[in-house]
Amino acid sequence: MNLDQASLLDELETLRDFVRFSLSTFHECRLYFGHGTDNAWDEAVQLVLNAVHLPWDTDAQVLDARLTRSEKRRVLEYLRQRVVERKPLPYITGEAWFMGLPFSVDERVLIPRSPIAELVEQAFAPWLRPGPVSRVLDLCTGSGCIGIATALMMPEAEVDLVDISTDALDVARINIQRHQLEDRVQALQSDLFDALQGRRYDLIVSNPPYVDAADLGSMPDEYRHEPALALGSGDDGLDITRRILRESGRYLEEDGLLVVEVGNSEIHLMEQYPELPLTWVDLETGGNGVFVITAAELRAHVDKI
Repeated sequence: MNLDQASLLDELETLRDFVRFSLSTFHECRLYFGHGTDNAWDEAVQLVLNAVHLPWDTDAQVLDARLTRSEKRRVLEYLRQRVVERKPLPYITGEAWFMGLPFSVDERVLIPRSPIAELVEQAFAPWLRPGPVSRVLDLCTGSGCIGIATALMMPEAEVDLVDISTDALDVARINIQRHQLEDRVQALQSDLFDALQGRRYDLIVSNPPYVDAADLGSMPDEYRHEPALALGSGDDGLDITRRILRESGRYLEEDGLLVVEVGNSEIHLMEQYPELPLTWVDLETGGNGVFVITAAELRAHVDKI
């Protein structure tokens, strides 16, 4: 891809020019879109606006505004990272959105995109028992987006954000501060439940690594920028999920609920545990592979996992 800056700096003038050029470049390079946008147009608009520090909902009339030379260089540098390095746009801008909320992200964490957002917006109804929620665990938290969004939806709840990666937890703490939740949300380092002895939760929600070996080997280049620790989980993608199913019953209150996303590995899970009473959520906003199971159901079937 020829991004000869000398000529482009002279030939491209307005925001609209750079959006059009970015759009053409994306199509020419056959980029993959799946980290915040799902199409080239939205990605081009977001890249250009972010590069010049304008919000995504900027009035369309601004598109005809001319850029300074330094702004042009920054747009082209963002474009180079996106096209040549195949870096996902949120890693370039340092920000991703989840459930309408902004989160700081970098290559220490996955880019937020979990369909669990739909359940968070519904306060996990109708599966979570009615009444106030005291304690929530976001297991394999990454950026902390699920747990932080849940804390904002449940103002009475204390939330633990848990991850094995200390790097990920550093990002999660940035987001705790960003959303001013230091009084109710804390980030804890633990290999799943190992450091959580004695804690009990009304709700455990997890988006663990779940990509199987076949899918991991065929993923688009954009995914190579995400931490491998947060993606793969054995040949069938279920190594970590099996541990969660075996152990979570001991950390749930009697009427507690477990919510887990396993994506395409749901087929492997259903085949391996046909007797396990998992309820697969019908997601209206898209996505797949999210199940819920109660503490009572887990305890009744723990010997089968």
